[in-house]
Formats: sequence, C-alpha cells, structure tokens
Amino acid sequence: MLWRYRWSLLAAAMLLGLPPLIVLLVRHDSVHLASFETGYTDPVGNPQILELLNGERLVPPPALPPEVFVIAEAERQQLDRVAAELVPDKIVSADRRWDAIDPAFQQRVLVIYALMKQRGYDMALVEGYRSPARQAELAAAGKATRAKAGQSCHQYGLAVDSAILKDGKLQWNMNDDWVREGYFLYGELAEQAGLSWGGNWRSIKDYVHVEAKTACRDARRRAGHG
Repeated sequence: MLWRYRWSLLAAAMLLGLPPLIVLLVRHDSVHLASFETGYTDPVGNPQILELLNGERLVPPPALPPEVFVIAEAERQQLDRVAAELVPDKIVSADRRWDAIDPAFQQRVLVIYALMKQRGYDMALVEGYRSPARQAELAAAGKATRAKAGQSCHQYGLAVDSAILKDGKLQWNMNDDWVREGYFLYGELAEQAGLSWGGNWRSIKDYVHVEAKTACRDARRRAGHG
C-alpha cells in the first residue's frame, strides 16, 4: 500500500526538510556579512563619512577611456622611482570592474571619492579585483607588492588602487605638492572610513592602495591563506 504513495511521501519528506536548510543558508550568509561589517564599519571615525554610508547608495563613476591608461603606462618609464612604483604593471589590462569589488567595501571607497571631490580632487579606479595569476606576476616583479597569490586583498574584492585624475591624466608625481597632499588626504579619509592605506606601510609605500584589512584577513583564512 505504501508503495503506491511513495512519491507523495518523498515530496512530503523533502518539504519537511526544506525549512531547516533555508535557515542554515540564511544563517551562514548573516554570519559572513556580520563579521565583514564588524571589520570596518565600527571604526569609522568621521561623522560625515558615517552619514554618507548611512544615506543613499552611491553609484560608481563612468569608466574612463582606455587611452587614459595607455598613456599612463607609456609614461611610466619617464617617472622617478617613487612615482613609477605607484603605477601597476600592465595597467591597461588591469581589472576596473566595480561590480567585482565587495559591495560594502565599494561604498566606502565611493564615499572617499565623494569627499575627495569636495576638496578639489577627482579620483579614478586604477585596479580593483586581481586574479591570482596577475598577483603572482606582480609579486615576482617585486615592485608594487610582495604579496603572493592568495595573500592580496585584491583577490577578494577588498582592495583598490586609485589615482588622482587631473585634466584627463592620472597623476603620480609625489614631488608635486598638490598631488602629494591629495594622496595623503586620500589616505587620511581611508583611515577615517575604517580602511587601511598603503601609504602607511613600513616597507613599500603604496599611496594608491586602500583595503579592508580585517575583512580581508577573514577572507584569506576562509580561503586557506591565513
């Protein structure tokens, strides 16, 4: 008799097991988001940044023409050592997709951009997500990074490299007072937004780099690169 109703019984069993499964999935996502938010929301020390983060969601700026990065790469050889180290190798092919950056981290970066613009500085995304292969290549070159594949926050969508943009050109010259002040302002705002700035590193001074340090550390651990 039970054999005749086997499909009905199977369907009922699946339905009974579905709610706990949904709870587990939702709980997993909630834990992940909560741990990520704790990593760099609480330390926000600037009331204006906090107000912007709690306001309307900011939209990424339009993509720059490819020639902006072609020119930057061509001029790299003419820069002094400090400025040249700010320009990532093969900048033309770097990933600048905003949707490849963690959404919560993305908003903090866009808030920094908005405040920079209020101070007279336009900012441009130079590189966001970075593949393990590209990371290994950059680490081997030993110029802009020493982090190996799996160790960089770029690979988790939790780091960006940004440059000051003036008159359609990316600005790297740290000997220019206006440019230098701009990058230090960028770093100051990043720290106030609960992020970490590469300009504060002891070894390589990466003035274009900001990252969500705590969230990145957690992401590396989950990926087995802690």
